[in-house]
Amino acid sequence: MPDALNITVVDHPLVQHKMTHLRNKDTPVAHFRNLIREISLLLCYEITRDLPLTTRHIETPVAPMEAPILKGKKICFVSILRAGNGLLDGMLDLMPSARVGHIGLYRDPDTLVAVEYYYKVPQDIGDRLTIVVDPMLATANSAIAAVQRLKDGGAKNIKFLSLVASPEGVKAFNEAHPDVATYTGALDSHLNEYGYIVPGLGDAGDRIFGTK
Repeated sequence: MPDALNITVVDHPLVQHKMTHLRNKDTPVAHFRNLIREISLLLCYEITRDLPLTTRHIETPVAPMEAPILKGKKICFVSILRAGNGLLDGMLDLMPSARVGHIGLYRDPDTLVAVEYYYKVPQDIGDRLTIVVDPMLATANSAIAAVQRLKDGGAKNIKFLSLVASPEGVKAFNEAHPDVATYTGALDSHLNEYGYIVPGLGDAGDRIFGTK
């Protein structure tokens, strides 16, 4: 992987173990959903590692102390519909006070270009760290469009989180948004002629919702 790619592959053994079960084509829908919930929590832990802290005066049962606490406004998770919703549960388990936004995009089957049909985020998005979530960073067309839409709406501090990414998608995303750090559970081999990640895990939305 070229050093120029702005991506962090979370290679924690638990993530990699769960990713193997997630990829398996015989994993049933209910187990697939649970795995995504568990993996997304672990990935969220990594992507929030550098959150700023301040202190607050508290008293423990033993003594007073200045205790660390998150500084400023908290996070906004933004799901790229529909598959991004599969990652929200695990992330909200870790940060239940986070705000949640949604961007509806679908990929034109002929051009693979992302087409927007829905957009709803908090009004103070510019004051929050915004973490955009989508299981797959394949062609990156949807991710690029979603991040640009957020920037146009005032978001200034953005990160992107996926389960699996392709080198082609990472390169395209980096070129479009070099200021946005990308985190993923796996960087796979390549895209096939249909724009799917190889070896990948298939269509994440269909596997989450059991629609195929």
